[in-house]
Amino acid sequence: MYLLLSPTNININLSKEELNQAEKMLGRKPNSVELGMIDVMWSEHCSYKSSKLVLKKLPTKGKRVVVGPGYDSGIVDLGDGDVAAFKIESHNHPSAIEPYNGAATGIGGIIRDILCTNCRPIGLLDSLRFGELKKGHNRWLFLNVVRGIADYGNCCGIPTVAGEIEFDESFESNCLINVACVGIGRKENIVLGRMENPGDHIVLLGGSTGRDGIHGVTFASKVISDESEEDRPSVQVGDPFTKKVVIEATLEALKTGYIRGLKDLGGGGLTCGLSEMSSKGGVGVEIDIDKIHVREGEMTPYEIMLSESQERMLFAIMPEGLNMILNIFEKWEIPYSVIGRVTDTCRIIVKKDGSIVVSIPPEILTDAPAIKRKSKKPGYLKEISNKDEVKNKLKDISSAIYALLKMPNIASKEFVFRQYDHEVGVRTINKPGDGDAAVLRLLGKNKAIAIKSDCNSFHSYLDPFYGHAGAVAESIRNLVAVGSEPIAIVDCCNFGNPEDPEIYWQFEKSIDGLAYMLKGLGIPCVGGNVSFYNEDDRTGTAVKPTIVVVSIGLVRNLDWITTLSFKEGGDSIIAIGRTFPEMGGSQYYLRFKGIGGRVPTTAPEKEKSSIRAVQTLIEKGCINSAHDCSKGGLAIALATMAINGGFGAGVNLDQLPKASASIDELMFSESHARFIVTSKKEDVNNIIKLCKKNDVPSAEIGEVTETDSLSFRYKKKVIAKCEVDEMKKCWEEAIPRFVSPTLK
Repeated sequence: MYLLLSPTNININLSKEELNQAEKMLGRKPNSVELGMIDVMWSEHCSYKSSKLVLKKLPTKGKRVVVGPGYDSGIVDLGDGDVAAFKIESHNHPSAIEPYNGAATGIGGIIRDILCTNCRPIGLLDSLRFGELKKGHNRWLFLNVVRGIADYGNCCGIPTVAGEIEFDESFESNCLINVACVGIGRKENIVLGRMENPGDHIVLLGGSTGRDGIHGVTFASKVISDESEEDRPSVQVGDPFTKKVVIEATLEALKTGYIRGLKDLGGGGLTCGLSEMSSKGGVGVEIDIDKIHVREGEMTPYEIMLSESQERMLFAIMPEGLNMILNIFEKWEIPYSVIGRVTDTCRIIVKKDGSIVVSIPPEILTDAPAIKRKSKKPGYLKEISNKDEVKNKLKDISSAIYALLKMPNIASKEFVFRQYDHEVGVRTINKPGDGDAAVLRLLGKNKAIAIKSDCNSFHSYLDPFYGHAGAVAESIRNLVAVGSEPIAIVDCCNFGNPEDPEIYWQFEKSIDGLAYMLKGLGIPCVGGNVSFYNEDDRTGTAVKPTIVVVSIGLVRNLDWITTLSFKEGGDSIIAIGRTFPEMGGSQYYLRFKGIGGRVPTTAPEKEKSSIRAVQTLIEKGCINSAHDCSKGGLAIALATMAINGGFGAGVNLDQLPKASASIDELMFSESHARFIVTSKKEDVNNIIKLCKKNDVPSAEIGEVTETDSLSFRYKKKVIAKCEVDEMKKCWEEAIPRFVSPTLK
């Protein structure tokens, strides 16, 4: 018997047009459970209805791409049969309402995305955005998000190895919590989230299903408002100890070869898992929800199908291997339920008490109608793009360097990463702060992977195209600076309300910039996430456009691994790449003028020249240290190299490869395609020659010293001299001073 449950007693987030479209596709009115399932799967968070037409512009293919967009993780080839899976997701709305569990469950979900490809998760990254720390609410969000990430990652034994943080008033009501994970496996053992074989058993493993997280994805697909506190029950509660056991049990079960499909249950819960796996395989499913292990007594079919309870995995298992798999689950003492079978009906059939409560083709759920939004250039750009040059500067450049080192966007993030276990698993070579990217070894092999996240939200606000082209370029430079060959990226798009034409224009131009740089560098995008509606309904404030780029690279020889710190007195300092007078969105401009100005432009040809030169120099063993020159410009790049190495330096700006520029611009411009490297004196000429051969400007600009100061000369005069110990104090204590009342 088919139960036509009333559709009028539930809250949905569908438009009238979408309701009519759903009825047309189904051929009748959906019942309440089906309507809830459509509502979830057609939400912005699950369906990408406002973004999927634009995202087609991104390049997704490459010689090392094994699995591209469309599955739980992108997978790339590391050679010798080794693969790496990596993915990034947002958990913005839940974290804005309940920061500890919102951030923790974001980590839990991204780990499952890696696990269900049959890769072992080995590293986590966090890319975070908060309002200014001088406000108590922002400090509360910051501290609890970091604690949630730390507690979850530390407890399940996966190191948090890299990330980045920015602070700006636009993120006050909408903090951005983007988390990424990387895992490794073997190419021949990859499992994907699809069902293809009728007769396979469907098994639900892990945490019991409860009422937490219902409507989580619809909550994430609307603007934050005064009523958002009422959505707190939509935030899931994580259990990292269960997650650790789920990881080990799942990996052991996968070794049997009897698992043909596997997907995590995150956003959209069982509805998402069943519909996506069956539609990808062109099959149907039939399940009995009376068999699902629940923790809250009598739950309705609607609640069970929409629940987003954590730590759950959905398996498609060969009939002949079912008992072996279940024995493994029992050995690990993890709850499971055999809930149904894969069928050849091409329909999702859900039964309760012997009656059918859902009968719907999976494609109706997975193929939400795409929306082409209106687009209009924002009015604010004309006002702020032509600001005058910086006036009322500090009285000297030395004071400016100290002031910038105290800015939370530049200051050391050690307060954060010291709370993370970044060495568990014995794979971490470059730890947070050691180099421009994290480096994780492949055990027993003379190779490693490098991984890094990047975005400059200030550049992107002023110019979404060049801001996000620059985010790609910076992330790739960071990989190169540690001795790796860039392979691919994943991205996480964070924007305001796409129904606002000005916001949608930002999104379109941002993707254009991403595609421009990726195509120019020959780097594919193998996955990602889109988070819209990061906007405050009360004030109308939307977050600055922020596409976080996570890039992965292959270190083909462990001897090539490079860090950023000065290594030895007497080493030469060489600048690679030209500095231009581009101060818009720079941290220097923000500190002394505010947002505005012309942002750094970037071109793939220039980036490739600099990248190729640095890669070759590292492989030839010519470089002792390397650092991308970006946020804070030349002065801050050299300051952090001095702080990390405990050495001073003398720098001559007259030798710097540059276009016409003032002293401020030479010191603090954030032009792209630049590196600072150090080498032995005897290698300098060869380095300059190699750079010239690669058509990239370079010059010896100074020397590492055993003094305790960093000094800059210009036109034969010392224009700045900063004590290394004082710079270190400014840099290390800036963030703790905001959050610790004991520091004065």
